[in-house]
Amino acid sequence: MSVPQDVRRLQALAQRRTTPVDPDAGESAGEIVWHVWGERRPGVAPLVLFHGGSGSWTHWVRNIDTLVAEGRQLWVPDLPGFGDSAPPPGGTDADAMVEPLHAGLRALLGSEPCDLVGFSFGGMTAGLLAAAHPEVAQRLVLVGAPAMGVVPERQFTLKGWRHLASPEAQAEAHRYNLAALMLSDPALIDDETLALHVHNVSRDRLPRRRLAHTDILARSLPQVRSPVHAIYGALDSLYKRWITELDGAFRATGAQFQGLELVPDCGHWVQYERPDAFHAALRRALA
Repeated sequence: MSVPQDVRRLQALAQRRTTPVDPDAGESAGEIVWHVWGERRPGVAPLVLFHGGSGSWTHWVRNIDTLVAEGRQLWVPDLPGFGDSAPPPGGTDADAMVEPLHAGLRALLGSEPCDLVGFSFGGMTAGLLAAAHPEVAQRLVLVGAPAMGVVPERQFTLKGWRHLASPEAQAEAHRYNLAALMLSDPALIDDETLALHVHNVSRDRLPRRRLAHTDILARSLPQVRSPVHAIYGALDSLYKRWITELDGAFRATGAQFQGLELVPDCGHWVQYERPDAFHAALRRALA
């Protein structure tokens, strides 16, 4: 499947920056690829977006134009082990990404804090980063983030696809997985969405991730010094009926929690499924 046209257009407009995935090893260990859109404005913090698991910067493909038009400079990495970025040293989960991402942000932005927004696995990663290095984020926005400790068991099942021989069978598995995890309305899974998803999952080099099914984000938030906002789809497949427990779970952490906004009629990939409603929620969080 070919990469969607909008992905190619945005990639052509982006600046491409790189930082070492292992600063101690230098270039030999590989690099983190960062995509930059927009111009820096005095008094406006850079906006850093972390994508979800088995994804890439393209998880934000329906949001970049709007955020740049609103005057934000965007820094969007392919997280280590996903997209075009090398795997992190010493691990295959979110905790192994904290130091490479921190070093990268310091190399690119200096001591300037950012507004940090993380989706799903990237939300968990952003929370761990802001807990370990509180000076990094002036605001933290968690979008569909797991690991809050409120779900007693996994709420979805995905189908394997790498063992399937035919492209048609693989495409059916991908379509099923998008409906099971990412989007609440299967009618939204058009050819471009399917191609985007396939392009991402085929480049996932971090199997056997487990932290998303723990409470590590909830345990990390007390160390975050910045205000914390949360945006979730009301039909998020990670939580389903347990979504009603999230507000209390965030408040129980003792973090500077500013509130949970649930986007109606929307699943896990909220910024893709309902971008206008997501942007409205994000504007309120970053106001």
